Amino acid sequence: TKGTTTWTMEEKENGRILQVVIVGSPNVNPGYKLVNNKAYPQIAADYKHEFVVLNSLPCDIFLGAHGAYFNLKDKYARWKSGDKDAFIDPAGYKAYIADRENAFQTELARQQAAK
Repeated sequence: TKGTTTWTMEEKENGRILQVVIVGSPNVNPGYKLVNNKAYPQIAADYKHEFVVLNSLPCDIFLGAHGAYFNLKDKYARWKSGDKDAFIDPAGYKAYIADRENAFQTELARQQAAK
């Protein structure tokens, strides 16, 4: 989404500093025109920049605009059961960003081939 925002912050807990990333929306929704978009000509460049930024962020605690992005349901259940580190998930963050970047690249290539 044009203007999507990702937030970062530090969380201090028990003498450690954790890097928190709250991801906006790195998705290419159905109908998004990435090629020859007269209303938003730099859309593909903006997506590419978004992934450069997201890939550069240090992340210990992965959150997002929607719970499904970071498996909120399961992490919350683990946290409620006493796992105080349930939301620490740097590997999940990297996997999610890689998946969304791959989806973008796939859709961009599809649209470029169709033009």
